[in-house]
Amino acid sequence: QVQLVESGGGLVQTGGSLRLSCAASGRTFSTITRAWFRQAPGKEREFVAAIRWSNSSTDYTDSVKGRFTISRDNAKNTVYLQMNSLKPEDTAVYYCAAAGVGARRLEKAIEYIYWGQGTQVTVSS
Repeated sequence: QVQLVESGGGLVQTGGSLRLSCAASGRTFSTITRAWFRQAPGKEREFVAAIRWSNSSTDYTDSVKGRFTISRDNAKNTVYLQMNSLKPEDTAVYYCAAAGVGARRLEKAIEYIYWGQGTQVTVSS
């Protein structure tokens, strides 16, 4: 089993920044990709960004490109999501997720085995 714990959410004004953290523990060697998803009220969970542990290659959804950066700290087994130039439409619960070997469609929630409890991000206009 892998445990994921998010932190760093909060309330920020439009144009502000936040950094989310996702600390992993347990059988983390079984996970090869970490990602962030978000879910706004009344909407489906959507992909935000992913990073492959093997080579640190990244993917982003179009709406956050140029504003968000996903990164990792191997020593701390932690993934970060730096969010800049935040907009009200970024308001959501942000979830950290981990996928194992064989995951291909990294933008699909179904590919991920482990999930954190979520952290609320609210951007005021």
